[in-house]
Amino acid sequence: MAMARIRAIANQKGGVGKTTTGINLAASLAATKRRVLLIDMDPQGNATMGSGVDKYQLERSTLDLMLDRVDIEDVIYPAADNGYDVIPANGDLTAAEVELIKMPRKEYRLRDALAPIAKRYHYILVDCPPSLNMLTVNALVAAEGVMIPIQCEYYALEGLTALMNTIEHIRVSVNRNLEIAGLLRTMFDPRNNLANDVSSQLISHFGDRVYRTIIPRNIRLAEAPSYGIPALSHDRSSSGTLAYLALAGEIIRRDQQAQHKPNQEIS
Repeated sequence: MAMARIRAIANQKGGVGKTTTGINLAASLAATKRRVLLIDMDPQGNATMGSGVDKYQLERSTLDLMLDRVDIEDVIYPAADNGYDVIPANGDLTAAEVELIKMPRKEYRLRDALAPIAKRYHYILVDCPPSLNMLTVNALVAAEGVMIPIQCEYYALEGLTALMNTIEHIRVSVNRNLEIAGLLRTMFDPRNNLANDVSSQLISHFGDRVYRTIIPRNIRLAEAPSYGIPALSHDRSSSGTLAYLALAGEIIRRDQQAQHKPNQEIS
C-alpha cells in the first residue's frame, strides 16, 4: 500500500482561502473515492467548524496530539457526512506554541504522530495558521508538498518571498522531500484588471507550479462554513464547488504523472 500524500496548505497572509481550500479540497478528493484526512493546525478552529465538528465540545484535539497526550487514533473524527476525516482544533492549540519549545524533536511532532496512519489515507491535508510559527513548521516538516493559496491582489506577492524562504530553509535543514506542490489563485474576479495582472505575474514567476484551476469569488463558498459543510454539500452546481472538484482532478492527475507507477493506489 502506498503512503499518503501529505500537503500543507500554507500562507502567512490571512484571508487568502487556506481553510476554504482545506475543507473543499478534502470533500472534493473524497468525492473521487480517495480516503482523506484534514488536520486543523489553526487555533481559530475554522476548518473544524466548517467540517461539522463543534470546536467548543472537543474532548481531544490537535493540541493533545502535538503534546503526546493521546494516540492519533483517538483524535480522528468523521467530518459529519462530508466523506473525509478530521483532526480538530480550537483555541487551546495556542498553548502548543509555548509547550513545544520545551519538547524534544519539536519540529517533528506532527510527522512522528502521522507515521502510524500514513498508509490509511490517500491524502492528508494540513490547514496551517496564518503565521510562520512552530505549528506551521511542524506542518512543513511533515509534508511532502506545500499548497499556497493566493488572492490575486496588490500585496499578494509581498508575503510570498518570506514563505518561500521558510520552505527552502526547512527543505535544506530537515525535510529534503519538501517542494512547492502548487500555487492556487483564489477569490478570483476575472473582471478585475489587477487580479489578471497579478495572475500573469504568478505564471511568469512560477510557471506550471501555478495550478490551472482558478477558484472564483463565490457566495456559496462563503456561505457553506456557517452550515458546517463544504460547498459540495451546500450547492453541488455552484461555480466554487465545480472549481474545487476540478482542482481535485488536477491534483490527482499531477500526482499520477509524477509516479513511476501511476496506477498504484491504496487498496
